[in-house]
Amino acid sequence: MQIGCLKIEFYLHGVFSLKEKRNIANSIKQKLRNKFNISVAEVESQDSLTRLVLGVVTVGNNGRVIQTALDNVLNFLERVTSEEITDTTIEIFSV
Repeated sequence: MQIGCLKIEFYLHGVFSLKEKRNIANSIKQKLRNKFNISVAEVESQDSLTRLVLGVVTVGNNGRVIQTALDNVLNFLERVTSEEITDTTIEIFSV
C-alpha cells in the first residue's frame, strides 16, 4: 500500500477575517471532494489571514497512479481557484 500526500500553500489577497478565510477554505475543499476521491483538510496556519495550507491525501497500490492523481488535483486547483498558490509538495510513502 502506498500513501500520497500533497501539501498546497496559498496566499490569500483581500481577506480581513477568519470567517472569510474559512469560507474560501471550505469552498476549495468541497470542490476537491466532489471532483476527486481524496481526503483534504486545513493543516497549518489556521490563525493566519493571508496564508492557507491544505493537505490532500490518497492511498493506492501504485505510486504512478497516486502521483498522477495528485498532479490532477494540483492542475484542477490552478484552473478553478483565483487564490495564489505559493508552494506545493508531493510525497509518496510505502507502508
